[in-house]
Amino acid sequence: MPSNHPRLPYTWPQAIEWPTLLLLVACLGGWVIALFWVAPVSLFGAGLIVTFTLVLHSSLTHEVLHGHPFPNRWASEALVLINPGLFIPYLRFRDQHLAHHQDSRLTDPYDDPETNYVDPMVWNRLPRAWRSVLRMNNTLAGRMVVGPLVGQFMFMKNDLCEALKLDAQVIKGWALHVPGVILVLWVVLQSETPVWLYLVSAYAALSILKIRTFLEHQAHELARGRTVIVEDRGILALLFLNNNLHVVHHMHPRVPWYRLPALYAANKGRYLRRNEGYLYHGYREVFARHFLRSKDPVPHPLWPSAE
Repeated sequence: MPSNHPRLPYTWPQAIEWPTLLLLVACLGGWVIALFWVAPVSLFGAGLIVTFTLVLHSSLTHEVLHGHPFPNRWASEALVLINPGLFIPYLRFRDQHLAHHQDSRLTDPYDDPETNYVDPMVWNRLPRAWRSVLRMNNTLAGRMVVGPLVGQFMFMKNDLCEALKLDAQVIKGWALHVPGVILVLWVVLQSETPVWLYLVSAYAALSILKIRTFLEHQAHELARGRTVIVEDRGILALLFLNNNLHVVHHMHPRVPWYRLPALYAANKGRYLRRNEGYLYHGYREVFARHFLRSKDPVPHPLWPSAE
């Protein structure tokens, strides 16, 4: 992760963005309904709804860190500071994701906090078992099954190293996160939803989110050719709040989720020229091509190797 923490956006909406705010209210409402009203009838149904609401909540958190839905930053961030998904502190997600938006650093094994590529010289020194895990993680099936564990391990390992160096921002992120985790688990305990089921649902939500992040970025000599378009308008696109139109989001990070499809449709040729034609026609194609096949090597193919 870059040593300097990224600046927050300077401009915020001039008025409340109601679609985002109302969707967040609906998301949290569905979460409460699942815990307290669906669970007594069907644990499977409750787990399914909790999973989907946690995926949607993560996507809404992404909207907040990009400056939605309130004109005031503090008001917006107060909406998502408590993460019902448990695993990622909001402030850490915000800082790392804004650092990731420096397009010149996309896929960089050191400076892009969200990359899955590894420096080839580091790869050559990794234990064989860990290489096998990372190769599995580079198929879509593996990314969904072991990806949340791999990602959480690497994320917490790096944050622990930074915390031991007394990085104030990292310490603050976790210090604000832990009370929220305790509060969420307390709410779960008041319901008839077992904690084990809630944890399984939270893991399943991360697995679904891995579908979106799996091929968002590829190794490419040109920075503009590293960001994907997945032309999908189904349930996954809704859960991801149209972030599958990823190059549109990277070019216009302040545009809210509900305007991205029209923006893409009006300028499709421009975006596909911009990203060098890095395109999938839907998540069905993504599954067909990469469910059991690696999308690319784990060691960054454009970095020098000692071998």
